[in-house]
Amino acid sequence: MGEPGQSWSRRGLLVGGAVAGAALVLPGRAFAGPPPATDPAPPATDPVPGPSAVPGPEGMPGPAGAGPLAEGVPIPFIARCFEWGARKPRSAPKIWDRRPIRILVHHTAGANTTDYSVGAAHRMARAIQNYHMDRNGWLDSGQHFTISRGGHVLEGRLWSLGELNGGRRVVEGAHSPGQNVIAIGIENEGTYMGVDPTPALWNSLRITCAYICLRYGIAPTELYGHRDYRNTLCPGDRLYAALPRLRREVAGLLGRRLSRTEATKASWPLLRTGDRGPIVEAAQYLLRDAGSLTGKPDGRFDDRTAAAVREFQRAHRADDVNGLLGGETWPELARTVRAGAEGDAARAVEVLAAARRVESVPDVVDHPQWQKLLGTSGSPVPDVHDPQGVLNR
Repeated sequence: MGEPGQSWSRRGLLVGGAVAGAALVLPGRAFAGPPPATDPAPPATDPVPGPSAVPGPEGMPGPAGAGPLAEGVPIPFIARCFEWGARKPRSAPKIWDRRPIRILVHHTAGANTTDYSVGAAHRMARAIQNYHMDRNGWLDSGQHFTISRGGHVLEGRLWSLGELNGGRRVVEGAHSPGQNVIAIGIENEGTYMGVDPTPALWNSLRITCAYICLRYGIAPTELYGHRDYRNTLCPGDRLYAALPRLRREVAGLLGRRLSRTEATKASWPLLRTGDRGPIVEAAQYLLRDAGSLTGKPDGRFDDRTAAAVREFQRAHRADDVNGLLGGETWPELARTVRAGAEGDAARAVEVLAAARRVESVPDVVDHPQWQKLLGTSGSPVPDVHDPQGVLNR
């Protein structure tokens, strides 16, 4: 989840010191003494069983073994925390008596290693946990699950696997503010800005997503990228572009078939320094409408525009103040515009309508209409966020 030009924040990136294309800078910490025979069981405050009582995939061979579930969904082999040498969390993870409703896909933004061994996967998982606990100050790994480039699937935060197998409760994560209870976070090793995931990683990702959907009753349409909710490059341009394919393949594993419209979700474009064109020009008009940009919009996302985005983000108390215009900032910036309105927001509508050769614009341009004009419309995304009381750490 690392980004060039982003500061490291408490809620920040999932892999320490890793920028796009850079090696993971934190080596896996040697486990102090032999690992425990098993992880401690979570508190049982209701009839939902914990890891020790829930049938799980422990006996399945391979990084994502194809053991058939009754419904035909392959069971992934997921290494539990004690198996990859996890440290003890700073405090017990919080467990919510509710099911998540979506899955968020991330990438580590680390090196695209060619060491596909299980040992490399374990070292990677320990490096992530070390950074989250020692640098971010979190209680444990932020993500629920991790997938290596070799296709090995690992439990991230303690108790995530047991609660998944139970299918009724969820461990609170720290992978994306606002999505840490209602969404399962899956971290994928590597950087996927200009390259695709390895076949092994992709296969494990789709099987793991299908298993999560089955256990929690999540629709295969409800798979999203980190950038859908934050101002971030994560999970990389190539992996993000593959999400419609992922939704279709997960649906297939679940015995469903998605139409192209169902597999494509409404989103917001991710704008960054170096971009240009009518979408950038429209964003500049909106920034000027908000009082964050001075001067004439020119369709170039330059330093002036990035500074205006950061000013807007600070004014709206964004979690990610980084100059990237993404899923956290667009909903604030793209205000409702009504027919007959004048000013810069109306001019932004005109720029996009002209670029897309739209002959008539609805009387009310709200978020779905903005997404149509921006060319990122699709099936609706439920506007649901975490309940009160989530710690985000």
